[in-house]
Amino acid sequence: MASPLSLSLLCHHPIFFFCFSLLFSTLLLPSFPHAVASQCKNRPIIFNFGDSNSDTGGLASGLGFPINLPNGRSFFRRPTGRLSDGRLLIDFLCQSLNASYLSPYLDSLGGSKFTNGANFAVVGSSTLPKYVPFSLNIQVMQFLHFKARSLELVNAGSRNLINEEGFRNALYIIDIGQNDIADSFDKNLSYVQVTKRIPSIITEIKNAVKTLYNQGGRKFWIHNTGPLGCLPQKLWLVQKKDLDPHGCLSSYNSAALLFNEVLRRLCQELRSELADSTIVYVDIYAIKYDLIANSSKYGFSSPLMACCGSGGPPYNYNIRVTCGQPGYQVCNEGSRFLNWDGIHYTEAANSIIASRVLSTAYSSPRTTFDFFCRS
Repeated sequence: MASPLSLSLLCHHPIFFFCFSLLFSTLLLPSFPHAVASQCKNRPIIFNFGDSNSDTGGLASGLGFPINLPNGRSFFRRPTGRLSDGRLLIDFLCQSLNASYLSPYLDSLGGSKFTNGANFAVVGSSTLPKYVPFSLNIQVMQFLHFKARSLELVNAGSRNLINEEGFRNALYIIDIGQNDIADSFDKNLSYVQVTKRIPSIITEIKNAVKTLYNQGGRKFWIHNTGPLGCLPQKLWLVQKKDLDPHGCLSSYNSAALLFNEVLRRLCQELRSELADSTIVYVDIYAIKYDLIANSSKYGFSSPLMACCGSGGPPYNYNIRVTCGQPGYQVCNEGSRFLNWDGIHYTEAANSIIASRVLSTAYSSPRTTFDFFCRS
C-alpha cells in the first residue's frame, strides 16, 4: 500500500525516477449546467500534455499507483485515476464537443482505439528535469512514438486510427508548470531563486510547442497556472505565512503570476514566429482566484479548506493523512467545497471553471474552444 506521504508528494514534485475511455452521451449534459452547443464539422481530436490537473488515469495505468475512493465518488462512482471527486476541466471541455473523454496514453486495458486523441498528462509531471518520466519532454516523445506508430498502421490498412490529416487538424493542449514552481518553493528556495527558474520552464514549453508544430500541429490551447498560494496543502506546509486579503500565500501567487506573464509573452512570440498557427492562451489563474475571492457568490464555503483530508479547519490537510489514506475524513457528498484534497479542485468547481473557459472571456485571442474542428 502507498504511504500517506507518497501521493501528496507526487502531486507537487518532479516525477520519480525512473482513462479508461467513456463515450459521451447526451444523458450527461444535464450535469454540466453550462453546456455549449458544439459547432464541430469534423471529428474533434485532442492531444493533452500536463500534470494532475488533467490526468485522466495516466499515473494509475502507467505505474499502477493506487488512487482509491473517495476519488471519483460523485460522478463516476468509482476511482478512475483522476484526483478529484469527479470530472476534471479536460473532461468538461471534451464534453462540450460531444466527444469521448480522453483516454490515458499509458492505459493498455481501457479498450480505447484513441480515435479522438490521447492524454499524455500524468500526476506530478513538470517541465524539468526534462528526461525524467513523465516530464513535458517525455510526454512529447511519447506523442512522437504514438504518431509514428499510428501512421504506420494506417498505411498498412488499419481503419479508424488517426491519419496525417487528423494529426494536422487536432488541438494540442498544454497545461503544465504548477509543479515546477511548487517544487522550487518546497526545496526552500527564496522567492528570487524561484523566479529565476521561470525562463527555463518557459523554454521547455516553447520547445514542446515547436516540436509539435514541426510535426504538423497548428492549433494550440495553452493554460497558465493557478493560484498556488491558495491551495490548502501549501497553506498547511508553510510555517511563516505571508497572506493576502483572501488568506492565500502572497509569494506563491506572485511567482505564479510572473510565470503566467512570461508564458503569455511566449504565446505572443510564437504566434508571430509559427506561420499558420493558432495559439490560444487561457487565464486559468484569474478564473480560479475569482472563485476563491468570491466563493460565497458561487455558493461555496471554506474556499481554503479541503473536502477530503484530515485535521479539520482551517485547511483540513495533513501530509501524513491525505485523502484516501487511513484516518482521512471527507465532507458529505453534495457539500459545496472548491478544493477536493488540498491540491486539486472538486467537480463542482471544475464545472464552473469549464464554463468560464468556454465563455472565451479568459482566452487570448478570444476564441471558442471548438475552433479547431469547425472546418
